Amino acid sequence: MGSVDRAYLVRSIAAAQDDLITRAQALRAGLSRHDIDHLVAVGRWRALARSVYLTVGRDGEPAARRCRIRAAVLSFGPAAHAVFGTAAELYGIAGLPRRDEIHVALPGRAAKRARASDPAIVLHQLEHPPGNVVQVNGIAATEPRLTVSEIILRERRYAAVSVLDSALSRGLLTTECLAVIPSLIQGRRGAVAARGYLAEADGRAQSPLETRSRLRCVDGGVPPDTLQLEVRDDDGYLLGIGDLGWRGPRLIAEADGRDSHSSLEAVYADRRRQNRLVNAGWTILRFTWQDTLHPAYIPQTVRQAIATARSR
Repeated sequence: MGSVDRAYLVRSIAAAQDDLITRAQALRAGLSRHDIDHLVAVGRWRALARSVYLTVGRDGEPAARRCRIRAAVLSFGPAAHAVFGTAAELYGIAGLPRRDEIHVALPGRAAKRARASDPAIVLHQLEHPPGNVVQVNGIAATEPRLTVSEIILRERRYAAVSVLDSALSRGLLTTECLAVIPSLIQGRRGAVAARGYLAEADGRAQSPLETRSRLRCVDGGVPPDTLQLEVRDDDGYLLGIGDLGWRGPRLIAEADGRDSHSSLEAVYADRRRQNRLVNAGWTILRFTWQDTLHPAYIPQTVRQAIATARSR
């Protein structure tokens, strides 16, 4: 095989996996050990994990998060796969605190023999049947139902319910899946609390902030009547949709996340929608992530708004 063919094959392999290539793949593509070591030495390749190299980019630039996850999984061989919060991250499931750790699982003795060169990689000895491991953008990970099941056994209530809501909202779980999860976690540590989290899950929540706001209201004794409440005028024209709704007192609570409300267009749209709802006789409350950190603030504010509406 000529040098041009080898270079083309290397580029093809790397292009299919976030510009990464393993040492074994490079050797099979026709490069020698000396070739690989030279590419690393001169800075054309950069080691991201043991025997896994990034083939593009400048030295010193942080690699993209998915690239780092893929490198970690590749470094432990074909039986390795992402688990827990790392698997959730690959699916786009929201609700967990931002953490730098990359969770990778290996079965049985393979995990005992392996060692992670990156302190951010957390290696777990876990046995998962082949059908429970799937490919997510070419990265091996536990399938969604198992991923969520294992997370809610480990996390506290607000994070766990947020993960469940996010997976339901994204269509990664169905209500039928939720019904099966108790049997998957039966007898495991944390199963009793996790069954309670399952009962509180609601896929209508569109963000962890909405979930946290709802749970604060539930804990404070003022649970919303519904989520994603549609408000229409007498002619059926949609005036707006509220994140949390109380129909009787005509009250809506909005969860104002930074991402969805940061652009000028979003701000203007929110103001126009709020004006329509206020003119139709609805009270609008707005809560931020910071508000959810104070257990009493959101329910007290909602309770006061309900009392004011009833006194009119």
